[in-house]
Amino acid sequence: MQTNDFHKASEMLSEDYVCHWPQSGEVIRGRENFVLINANYPAQGEWRFTLNHILCEGEQVVTDVSVTDGVIKGRALTFSTVRDGLIIKQVEYWPDDFAPQEWRKEWVEES
Repeated sequence: MQTNDFHKASEMLSEDYVCHWPQSGEVIRGRENFVLINANYPAQGEWRFTLNHILCEGEQVVTDVSVTDGVIKGRALTFSTVRDGLIIKQVEYWPDDFAPQEWRKEWVEES
């Protein structure tokens, strides 16, 4: 993904790859749709990715990745199922940032 070569990245996906975006109710089916949705995203520049955390157990992988094009900043939490070295299914959450709540400021610190 770091190269922004989405065709090359799609080689890590199975032919019957499925990605669920529960927040919008959308489903991406297949390698080609993965490539096209990423290639056509209205980005301001090339995407840069920072892997914050990864957990693996058997066929299950969970990643926490920060993503930016230099203007847009996002964070993706992705639950992946891997079989025979290829990603067959993902469930991906893109949470929005929110402001710290005034009522709890005496118990927290900002990072």
